[in-house]
Amino acid sequence: MKKIVAILLIGTYLFSSTELAQLLKLPVLVEHYKEHKLQNPTITFWGFLNLHYNNGNKMDDDYDKDMKLPFKTVSDIASSFVSSVPPSTFSVAPQPDLEYTIIKQKYSYSSNLLLPMFSASIWQPPKYC
Repeated sequence: MKKIVAILLIGTYLFSSTELAQLLKLPVLVEHYKEHKLQNPTITFWGFLNLHYNNGNKMDDDYDKDMKLPFKTVSDIASSFVSSVPPSTFSVAPQPDLEYTIIKQKYSYSSNLLLPMFSASIWQPPKYC
């Protein structure tokens, strides 16, 4: 019973969040191949696949049917939707009673300070505690 439930859950996940759901369109592929076979009896299945998947998306008479074939369009099954609700009151204006000061500091690089603290300790072998 556990095996059946595991297969069911994996199958549900794969069909709902990956492009494996495109395999459900295989009957459409077979029907479209039959239509092409009626129009051109010499076409092979490999030639049909080459015509529809190797030559790009040509705008021909059956373009709408071509776009219903598996793996011709990208589905947004695995996309996630994030919704955030902004707060009811939101203000960005500065308040007049606060004082704003800008502090300018100059930072300088001192090789004597940084080298021993960081880079030299990286190349040390591990020590036993």
